[in-house]
Amino acid sequence: MLDVAVQAEPGWPELDWDALGAQAAAAAVAQTPFGYLAANEAMIEIAVRLTDDAEVHQLNAQYRQKDKPTNVLSFPMIEPDLIESLTQNSDDGEVILGDIILAHGVCAREAAEKGISAEQHATHLIVHGVLHLLGYDHQGDSEAEAMESMERAALATLGLPDPYLIRED
Repeated sequence: MLDVAVQAEPGWPELDWDALGAQAAAAAVAQTPFGYLAANEAMIEIAVRLTDDAEVHQLNAQYRQKDKPTNVLSFPMIEPDLIESLTQNSDDGEVILGDIILAHGVCAREAAEKGISAEQHATHLIVHGVLHLLGYDHQGDSEAEAMESMERAALATLGLPDPYLIRED
């Protein structure tokens, strides 16, 4: 079972963020070989924090040595090659996959540039973050193409358009 808890700080739109986070995470996981996690008896936990640019800026500087805010940060708690063994051997049936943190100002600015809602963009960023928690990356062209393909497929299952076709003005 996949459990997504979302904490939204002031400034984010009033939405059912827990439901949005759960849908985005499930859609992302379903595009990977880890798709079985959603039906697994073990409890797979993901925490999503919707915060401000200042907090993300500090975390980005501290953990990535980048002195600026970014749209999304992901902090995996376990290595992807250990997920299956942990879900089968967890003492209490709970496995914390990791944390995802979104910056409000960056997210809102990018959404406006793309002409989409902050909700739609945040959904994309949560999908993106979950894929990072599962070990996917976009450092090289082939990795980026594979990850973007999974993002497109996940978002399509949620009725959202391809975020990479949306042109910035």
